Amino acid sequence: MAKRRTDWGSLVAGLLFLGLAIAFVVRGSGSWEFDVMWLLPVLALGLGVAGVARALVRSRARESGGSAPPTERG
Repeated sequence: MAKRRTDWGSLVAGLLFLGLAIAFVVRGSGSWEFDVMWLLPVLALGLGVAGVARALVRSRARESGGSAPPTERG
């Protein structure tokens, strides 16, 4: 079995969307109220963090002489 590297960008993005989904479920239950106007800034910030994490991991892989993780699966 081939060893795979952790894709930190996808992990951060997935946790962001999971957190937003939980927030909407809790809001729908009526036990927590929040303004939906904070959704876009939080989403943009979280995806930005995911992009930075992915860029840092790829640049470190290139500096260490290893190859960057493949972008396409075949």
